Amino acid sequence: MDFTSFLTSLGTSFLIFLVLMIVFAFLSSKPGNNVVYYPNRILKGLDPSEGGPKSRNPFSWIKEAMSSSERDIVAMSGVDTAVYFVFLTTVLGILVLSGVILLPVLLPLSATDNALKRQDAKAQTTSKGTFNELDKLSMANITARSSRLWGFLIACYWVSIVTFVLLWRAYKHVSWLRAEALKSPDVRPQQFAIVVRDIPNATQGQTKKEQVDTYFKAIYPEAFYRSMIVTDNKVVNKTWESLEGFKKKLARAEAVYERSKTTAKPEGTRPTNKTGFLGLVGEKVDSIDYYNDKINELVTKLESEQKVTLREKQQDAALVFFSSRVVAASAAQSLHAQMVDTWSVFDAPEPIQLIWPNLKIKYFQRELRQYLVYVIVALTIFFYMIPITFISAFTTLDNLVKYLPFIKPIVRIKALRTVLEAYLPQLALIIFLALLPKLLLFLSKFEGIPTESHAVRAASGKYYYFIVLNVFIGVTIGGTLFKAFHRIQDNPNINEIASLLAESLPGNATFFLTYVALKFFVGYGLELSRIVPLIIYHLKRKYLCKTEAELKEAWQPGDLGYATRVPGDMLIVTIVFCYSVIAPVIIPFGVLYFGLGWLVLRNQALKVYVPTYESYGRMWPHIHKRVLASLILYQITMFGYFGAQKFYYTPLVLPLPFLSLIFGFVCGKKFYPAFEHPALEVAANPLKEPPNMELIFRSFIPPSLSSEKIEDDQFEDALSSVSRRTAV
Repeated sequence: MDFTSFLTSLGTSFLIFLVLMIVFAFLSSKPGNNVVYYPNRILKGLDPSEGGPKSRNPFSWIKEAMSSSERDIVAMSGVDTAVYFVFLTTVLGILVLSGVILLPVLLPLSATDNALKRQDAKAQTTSKGTFNELDKLSMANITARSSRLWGFLIACYWVSIVTFVLLWRAYKHVSWLRAEALKSPDVRPQQFAIVVRDIPNATQGQTKKEQVDTYFKAIYPEAFYRSMIVTDNKVVNKTWESLEGFKKKLARAEAVYERSKTTAKPEGTRPTNKTGFLGLVGEKVDSIDYYNDKINELVTKLESEQKVTLREKQQDAALVFFSSRVVAASAAQSLHAQMVDTWSVFDAPEPIQLIWPNLKIKYFQRELRQYLVYVIVALTIFFYMIPITFISAFTTLDNLVKYLPFIKPIVRIKALRTVLEAYLPQLALIIFLALLPKLLLFLSKFEGIPTESHAVRAASGKYYYFIVLNVFIGVTIGGTLFKAFHRIQDNPNINEIASLLAESLPGNATFFLTYVALKFFVGYGLELSRIVPLIIYHLKRKYLCKTEAELKEAWQPGDLGYATRVPGDMLIVTIVFCYSVIAPVIIPFGVLYFGLGWLVLRNQALKVYVPTYESYGRMWPHIHKRVLASLILYQITMFGYFGAQKFYYTPLVLPLPFLSLIFGFVCGKKFYPAFEHPALEVAANPLKEPPNMELIFRSFIPPSLSSEKIEDDQFEDALSSVSRRTAV
C-alpha cells in the first residue's frame, strides 16, 4: 500500500463517518424513529427527546454525552456499563500520557536518521507493501546499534509505568463502584440466596428437599429460610414455550381480525390457517378458535408436567435462601463439606442469569469439560490461523492479480485500485472474524458455567486470545512469510527468519493504522447512526408486526455485547501498545478510537442499550488481566526488536515483563477477592425495609414452573416439612 492509498483510506473513512453522523442527526430527530434511537429512555418512562425533536440541536447529543456523569450511566445502564467506561477512560489516559512524551521525542529521532536510505542504497529496492513516508517516522529508520535507541528504550519504561499507575487507580475506583452498588439499601433477591451444587445422594426414606433443608438448617439455624431444588425442566420448558407461542399467535390473529372490520364490512373477516407443516399444508381452520383450543390443551398439559417435574425430576443442585444478606454472603464463600466435590456453593446471580441445565453438572465433570474446551479452543485458534494468515497475505491487490488474472482490467482503473488497496484486506478480516463469537459462547456454556455473565466473560477471554494470536500475530507473521517466501527458501535458518520479522514489523504498522481507522470511523459511524437496526425495525413494522408486543420486540435494542466488544477493544489496545514505540504515529489513531468510542457509546448507553443482566463490575478483573497481557506482549515484542537492532543494552528491557507480572499478582491479591465474593462489611449495610422472603423465593422460580394455580402445598417434595415450618 502506498501513501496515496493510505490517505485515500483515511479520507474516505472520515467522509463515511461524517455522512453517517449527519444521517444520525436527521433520522434521530424524527418522532417515528424514537424507539430506535431512544429505547432506553422510553423503557424507563423518560421523554425520549427532552424538549421535542424540533427544538433540539442536531449535535446536542455530543454535549449531553460529555456532560453526563458516572452516576447517570449507573442509573440508565447499570454498574457494568459504568465499569466499561472506566476501561475506555483508562486506556485513553494511558495513550494520551504516552503520546505526550513519545510523539515529540521519538518522531524527531526517527525522522533525522537515515537507515532506510542506506538500506535502499545497498538493495536498490524497498520491500513491497510499505511506504517510505511513514517508515521514516518509525524505528525502521533507526540505524542498528545507534545510541538513538536509548530514547526508544526509555519510552518502553514510560509506557509501562503510565499503564501501571492508571490501572491501579482504575482498579481502586471500580472496587469502590462495586461496593457502593452492593451496599444499596434496596432489596435484591440474589443477595439473599446461594446456589448449591454437587449435593450427595440422600439417605433412604429422605427426599432431596428434606436433605438440603436439614443440612443448612443445622449450620444456619437462625437465618435459614427455605430451599428450592433444581429440576430438569427440558420437557416442561418445551411445553411452556409452545403455550407462549400460541398465545402470541392468538393475539396476532385477534389483531388481524380487528383490523379487517371496516364501515363497509363491520363483521370483518376471521383469519384462517392450515394446521400442517409451517402452516403451508393440512386442514384449513379458523385461527382464533384453533389457537384457543391449543392454548386450553397446553394449559392442562403444562399443569400436569409441572407436577411431574417437581416430584420426579429433581437434580443434585438447589438454591438456598436466607433471611439475612450477611449470612448469605458468608455462606457463599464458606467451605461447607470436607470434600471439595460435595456441597459446593457460590453466591446466587440475578434469577435471569442462571443457566439451569448447567447447575446439575458434577464437579469432576465440570473440570473435565473445562480442559476439553481449552483443547478445542486451542485447536480452533491454530486452525483459524491458517485461513487468516492466508487471507492477510492473499487479499493484497498484487497477490490477487497474480493468482486471479481475470481481474486485471478492473485493477487498471486507478480510482478503483486505490479504494481496493485501502479496504480489501481489512474488510476481509473483519467479515471473517464475525463468524466466531457464537461458537465461543457455546463452548463457554458447555464447560458447565452456571451464569450468563460468567459465560460472557469466559467467551470474551477466549475471543481475546483468538484475535490477538490470529489477527495481530497471524497478520504480522503471515504477511512477512508470504512476501519473503523465496528469500526464506534460499536461506531457511532461524536467524534469517528472525531478521525478516524484525524488518517487517514497522512496515506492518501500515495495515494496522488502516485497520484502526476503519474500526473507529466506519465502525462507530454505523454504531451511532443505527442504520441497520432502523431498516430492520421499519421492515418488521410494515410487514410483520400486528400487535404491540411484536412491535416492542422489533425495537428491543439489546445490550452493549461485552462478549465481542471488549475483545475488539483489547485488540486495538494490543496493536497500539506493540507499535507505540516502534511506530509512534499509531498513538493518535488509538486516542481517536477510544476517545470517539467513549463519546459515541456514552450516547448509546444513556439512550439506546438496555443491559440484560447486572454483575456489578465482575468483568473488570478480566479486563485488567487482558490489558496486562497486552502490555507484556508489547514488552516482549520490544525486547525482540531491540535484539534484532543489535542494541547492546537490550537486556535492560527484560525486567519489564517481570514487573508487569508482579503488578498483576499484587492487584489480584489486593482487589480480586472482593470481586469473587461480596465483602461482609458491604453486605452488612442496613436495608430500608425488611425483605419479603416469599417474593424473593418466587423470583427464582423458572417461568415454566411458575403458575397461579401452583401453591406451596402442591410442591410436595419440592418443599420439605423443614421448609414449611420455617416459612410459617
